[in-house]
Amino acid sequence: MNIFITGAAGYIGGSVARHLQDAGHTLRGLVRNPEQADRLAALGIAPVLGTLDDHDLLVLEAQQADAVINAASSDHRAAVEALLHGLRGSGKPFLHTSGSSVIGDDVQGDILSEHIFDENTPFIVEPGKQARHAVDNLILSAAKEGVRAIVLCNTMIYGTGNGLHANSVQIPPLVEQAQTSGVVRIVGRGINRWSNVHIHDVATLYQMALEKAPAGAFYFVENGEASYAEISAAIARRLDLGAVQSWTVEEATREWGEGHARYSFGSNSRVRAVRARRELGWTPQHISVTDWIEHDMLID
Repeated sequence: MNIFITGAAGYIGGSVARHLQDAGHTLRGLVRNPEQADRLAALGIAPVLGTLDDHDLLVLEAQQADAVINAASSDHRAAVEALLHGLRGSGKPFLHTSGSSVIGDDVQGDILSEHIFDENTPFIVEPGKQARHAVDNLILSAAKEGVRAIVLCNTMIYGTGNGLHANSVQIPPLVEQAQTSGVVRIVGRGINRWSNVHIHDVATLYQMALEKAPAGAFYFVENGEASYAEISAAIARRLDLGAVQSWTVEEATREWGEGHARYSFGSNSRVRAVRARRELGWTPQHISVTDWIEHDMLID
């Protein structure tokens, strides 16, 4: 199968692309600059120079591909509209990468939410995440327009990527800050919990969804959960540092930006991947983010 993938130089897209390449598929990957293009070509993936704002390019690539995977921005509505335009009426698969912060709350690390969502649970969506929720719904509605449209809603992803970008977006910034300052920090008390999943299990699910997911399917992607207090304690043990210290959202914002401080590190995002297990037979192999931190995480 000839697959066009956006975000090919990124953590998720790069790992998914390499996994699908190993499975025998041919990949074309969207990259933003010649340096990324050269590195991608060296891996045997054909580079496509452009950005998510290049409407005509995205339409053309979608029309020419057998399948499309959007592994770049979860929130770039114009890019999604262009890709769907190119696929409309074709029956081809379109896999879109969303994120479970779509149901994240704003508790600043101090409250453990009782809400645990699966694919059939009515979502509670904060105002700041309504736009992402709308993009997800736009994609699912494309199933009525001749697109095998599928949304994969990833939780906190951990593990070393095997594409051009090895690091995920949540745990590595915590580690980097701790290495720089000598202190591991969390937002608030860190009792907020996030579901999580290993990148290798993510890539496996993308392949399974590509091969057999029905049009209009929405899948959470998780295999376990942990609080930020537990994650940060594991980082402290791995780096041989002292007690974890608390930051307010305002203090964390100065280090990581408000979006990360509130939604990546200060929120709850608790979900269960019921549908992927039941419908696709997905059986993730990695079960403990804290064990990975303490024993397998690469550190400089």
